[in-house]
Amino acid sequence: MTSPFSRRFVVRWSDVDGNAHLRNAAYSEYATDTRVSLLASFGFTWARFQSLRLGPVLFREEIEYRREAALGEEVLVDALSAGVAPDTSRWSIRHRLWKSDGTEMAQVTVVGAWMDLELRKLVPPPHDLAEVLQAMARSDPFADLPAIRRR
Repeated sequence: MTSPFSRRFVVRWSDVDGNAHLRNAAYSEYATDTRVSLLASFGFTWARFQSLRLGPVLFREEIEYRREAALGEEVLVDALSAGVAPDTSRWSIRHRLWKSDGTEMAQVTVVGAWMDLELRKLVPPPHDLAEVLQAMARSDPFADLPAIRRR
């Protein structure tokens, strides 16, 4: 994948605060929806994750705010790999949020791993999901993350 995956959103009434600007939690929600759509576009729908008894778990989410968006404005959100462990057990994704005029509104960066939902332990993903994570367009900077420690 040479270009970042992206989604478009229109700021709805339920997405704004008392100033009619995009509320802080909506930045995170747009990023989450983009991340879930990215995985689904590669065949990793929620149903597929359930059948694998696998799920993503976040360790950290950081939002850097730059500009606000107002009710009715269009927002573009992309997804870039910001880091991955050699076995893809840990990963980081950076989302950039843009206004339609090209103004960068924010960056949302998450760091996570994969959890076996039956064992309740962190695990590397199946091979085809690992390939997706390795093939994602990368951010600058990009970090090599440590693999999960097995006990």
